[in-house]
Amino acid sequence: MHDQPLRPVRRLAAGGTAFAIAALAAAISVAHAGEGMWVPQQLPEISAPLKAAGLKLPAKQLSDLTGDPLGAVVSLGGCTASFVSPEGLVTTNHHCVYGAIQLNSTPERNLMKTGFSAANRADELSAGPNARIYVLDRIDDVTTRVRAAIDASPDSLSRSRALDTVEKQLISECESDPGYNCRLYSFFGGIQYRLFRNIEIKDVRLVYAPPGSVGNYGGEIDNWMWPRHTGDFSFYRAYVGPDGKPAAFSKDNVPYRPKRWLKIADKPLGVGDFVMVAGYPGSTNRYALADDFRNTVDWTYPTISRHNKATVAMVDAEGRKVPDIAVKYANTVRGMENVLKNYDGQLEGFERMGASEIKRKQEEAVLAWLRKRGKAGTAALEAHETLRNLSAQTAATRERDLVLGRFNGGGVVGTALSLYRLSIERAKPDAEREPGYQERDLPAFEGAMRQMERRYHPTMDRELMRYWLKEYVALPKQQRLQAMDKWLGGNDDKAIAAALKSLGGTKLGDTAERLRWLKADRKEFERSKDPAIRYAVAMMPTVLQLEEARKMRTGDALRARPVYLQAVIDYKKSKGEAVYPDANSSLRITFGNVTGYSKRDGSKQKPFTLLEEVAAKATGQEPFDAPQSLLDAIRAKRYGGLVDKKLGTVPVNFLSDLDITGGNSGSPVLNAEGKLVGLAFDGNWESVSSNWVFDASVTRMISVDQRYMRWIMQEVYPAPHLLQEMGVAPKK
Repeated sequence: MHDQPLRPVRRLAAGGTAFAIAALAAAISVAHAGEGMWVPQQLPEISAPLKAAGLKLPAKQLSDLTGDPLGAVVSLGGCTASFVSPEGLVTTNHHCVYGAIQLNSTPERNLMKTGFSAANRADELSAGPNARIYVLDRIDDVTTRVRAAIDASPDSLSRSRALDTVEKQLISECESDPGYNCRLYSFFGGIQYRLFRNIEIKDVRLVYAPPGSVGNYGGEIDNWMWPRHTGDFSFYRAYVGPDGKPAAFSKDNVPYRPKRWLKIADKPLGVGDFVMVAGYPGSTNRYALADDFRNTVDWTYPTISRHNKATVAMVDAEGRKVPDIAVKYANTVRGMENVLKNYDGQLEGFERMGASEIKRKQEEAVLAWLRKRGKAGTAALEAHETLRNLSAQTAATRERDLVLGRFNGGGVVGTALSLYRLSIERAKPDAEREPGYQERDLPAFEGAMRQMERRYHPTMDRELMRYWLKEYVALPKQQRLQAMDKWLGGNDDKAIAAALKSLGGTKLGDTAERLRWLKADRKEFERSKDPAIRYAVAMMPTVLQLEEARKMRTGDALRARPVYLQAVIDYKKSKGEAVYPDANSSLRITFGNVTGYSKRDGSKQKPFTLLEEVAAKATGQEPFDAPQSLLDAIRAKRYGGLVDKKLGTVPVNFLSDLDITGGNSGSPVLNAEGKLVGLAFDGNWESVSSNWVFDASVTRMISVDQRYMRWIMQEVYPAPHLLQEMGVAPKK
């Protein structure tokens, strides 16, 4: 699933009426295994379906967020992970720690290829200054307070600002005790708000990652495919200060001692067995308007795929000439490849299932139901029309917004804009600054400045800027920006070359220079001769103007979206359908069973892949370059006591009918007793469209079996001390 790190969580477009608890409870009564990313508060109400699917724990136990097993589940800020020892050992996907592996790699010591295993704790490597582990401590319902702030605002811009203000107030109060990170989430488009408080672990270290030929076996060829044979797992360790409180990286820090950690399953997982996942899924769009869906299908996905393919080809070409580029942009390329394959798969799935027509009919059914309600349906119909208009406004400048966002989003230009914006925001009281520039954000901001050189090369940065400037000059005239045109000074390759030559004189590629500008005030920026900073100064008024326009649209959505979504909930309740909120990066639970499926061609897919199939797939060439130690162990049938009697060998990956999305990567897969049986890492090709339209017959989650993880750590890339730490000493 190749998740990318998320920015500190903001809310979905929000606002609206009080949450209809009774309506939701009634709709939940028909919940079933498979579809649904349930918030923990809903679990007691779906206890019957959980039991029917095979859960042996009391459903009420799962709603204890700091108890066993949910207390062991943590967020990495873009992936999910879990504690697996009392010494702060954390397991997650290989692709979730890939950025940390890349940060610690050089062309001479490429850990992405060789893997990494710390012989002892002194050898464990920092995952980077911005690596985080978030341990959930508390959830508070703050709907009344947030709604009051929004409802008291007279217009769209003030509503948006009111939400910003109350969010910052809530977070400031929540973080009054050091060591916590707090985030506000909205559910059902703003019908309900909850504040999550997390212990923020700031010293995260890489402990173990298998070679890339295990952790990424099959690469992009196999990504989203089944059958699958990937050892997508790795380990971090959480560290805190000697006093047990979160602290930045220091040699004096000690392992964090979690209150809860998962036990490795001691019973074999089989076909039909109950499994559940607790994790932090990023986003789904199952309640999106049909217009938004059409815009996505007709423009967003094809356009971003096209740009990603071009960008990946550029990096690949430059990386062949300069190995340092290949290493520094490896994580970026991997993320882009995943996105474009995912988008292409979604588009294929949408066409296959007739998703546009499904979404249109679903929405029309709601609208028809509202019209029949007369006056009672008027407000929701008007809200729906408002949301359609907002969608059209966004679509009107989508080409420009994408191009400008990509050009301004990275490298020296993005750095200059961020640093200059920081100087502007710093002049304000902390409570009035934009999110991302408050005092709470500065350690992460500085961390990004410090590690930029590990993911930046001036040659590659210049070629990426050239690409996006060419896209800019090709924009329709009505989407061009006066400030950008003035800075560029022309519409041809000559003007672009001159701009790039000028930007080549910036000093922001140097860490010491970036850190110097961290403390500079606004006047210093405006006096600077650095070409990247001069660009930032020239463009900032326009950037702020565009930002305010987006806030006005958000303010309109804050009023309209919850009104319409409440109507959708009421309609679903009237039809006896299950209701759960779209994913929004907050903690969710999904459950189901181990099961195969039938592909569209009728072929039956078994739910487990096997060790011998890894060897059968091996070609000796990437991405099927299985390590010789792995092939030798398979040939010698060294199963290490991990053979499944029914399968006759060691299982590698397995399927289940759970409902997950990006952000769930690394999520622990738990059995009926709450013990770890594997890690979620992907979905099958048929499931990629489930973010918009869920199809229970073919949507499957792909997980790495804990028995394969242990086998790799015993027979292929040994780490017996970690197995012992997890309470599963190597078997004979």
